Amino acid sequence: MTPEFVISFAQEAIRVTILVSMPMLGLGLAVGLLVAIFQAVTQIQEMTLTFVPKILVVLMALLYFAGWMLEQLMQFTTTIIEQIPFYIR
Repeated sequence: MTPEFVISFAQEAIRVTILVSMPMLGLGLAVGLLVAIFQAVTQIQEMTLTFVPKILVVLMALLYFAGWMLEQLMQFTTTIIEQIPFYIR
C-alpha cells in the first residue's frame, strides 16, 4: 500500500461520510435557524424550544433518507470488499 492509496481511501471514506450525513445536518441547521429567528422575534428564550424541533426534524430526515443512506454505505462497502485483492498487492 502506497501513501497515495491510503490518502485516496481516506478521502473517499470522508466523502461518503459527508454525503450520508448532509441531509440530516442540513435540515437540522435550517430548523435551528428558523427557531432562532422565531426566538429573537418573540423574545422567548426557552431551551427546549431549540432542541425538540431539531430532534424531530433530524429523526424524520433519518427515516426519509434511510434507504438512500443505506444504499450509499452498501455501495462503498461493496467496493472496498471487491478491491481487497488489489489492496494486498
